[in-house]
Amino acid sequence: MVVVTGTVQRTAWQRKELPPVEQVRPGLWSIPVPMAGSPLRYVLVYALALPDGVALVDAGWPTDDAWSALIEGLGACGYALTDVRAVLVTHWHADHHGLAGSVREASGAWIGMHALDAAAVRGRSDPEAFRTNITAWVRARGGGDADVAETVGSLADAQRFRALAAPDRLIDDGDQPVDGIRAVWTPGHTAGHLCFFDEERRLLLAGDHVLPRISPNITLHPGQTDDPLGDFLASLTRTGELPADEVLPAHEYRFTGLRDRVAALHAHHAARLAEVTRLVAAAPGATTWEIASALTWSRPWPQVQGMIRRSAVGETYAHLEHLSRGGAVVRGDAAVDHWRLA
Repeated sequence: MVVVTGTVQRTAWQRKELPPVEQVRPGLWSIPVPMAGSPLRYVLVYALALPDGVALVDAGWPTDDAWSALIEGLGACGYALTDVRAVLVTHWHADHHGLAGSVREASGAWIGMHALDAAAVRGRSDPEAFRTNITAWVRARGGGDADVAETVGSLADAQRFRALAAPDRLIDDGDQPVDGIRAVWTPGHTAGHLCFFDEERRLLLAGDHVLPRISPNITLHPGQTDDPLGDFLASLTRTGELPADEVLPAHEYRFTGLRDRVAALHAHHAARLAEVTRLVAAAPGATTWEIASALTWSRPWPQVQGMIRRSAVGETYAHLEHLSRGGAVVRGDAAVDHWRLA
């Protein structure tokens, strides 16, 4: 059974408020850092006490409001920004990695992340090339001019990727980047996503890998040719075997019942794969975009807009690719996706 332990966090979430800084355990705090304009509203940055300072797990969204919240949150934990010695990045997305470079500049802290996500940061360092690749990806999924205008941000929006700092250290599966914390490689949401397991206190700092209420977005990004959904399901199974008494996610609120939550996520994706298969059977030759528009989402498709719509199409594409690798569906050879049953 999944039981919410971050009850104050959940109450704040339901009220659409920012939760307070909380001491989760002696020497371990959660710091909410706001994400203006995002339905996720905030990232939970975790501060771990070190003998000579503090380490952060993630850093937050690269905005002035987030920066102020991070500094104030550290102060509530009894630390100054200059006390930060390390930033352990769960994955490269800007809401987690965005402020890491600023923290390093202010404190001299080192930044650590998985090699595959370090490569992703390098591949997105040119905003103009990034926008060009995203535009081509949208068209290949079946999107038209209006879809490009709706889901591809301006070049100015892409500039934030320049702020994503290259890591100083690479963290691999099983490494202990700081004493008592073991890295667990959990690909899926990104290729190099990491969770961090506190073995003594049996706590899983889960990043976006396991969330209490929603499934993380699993997208087949431009330039990828692998099976991110297959990776996610495999790493999800592995995560469920960890002896974790409590899960500390990067969004929403803390909870117990890791194995039951893992089982629920597996069931969700099995149902989603079945729904995608039914849609392909009902409309042979449909594009990825058309299939995405017919799927069941948390809100009606016309309300799924902007980057969220692009993420929804990317998740649909990841499910179709997973089905294709399993021999259930076939993608046509045209430049634009067209799917049919195998």
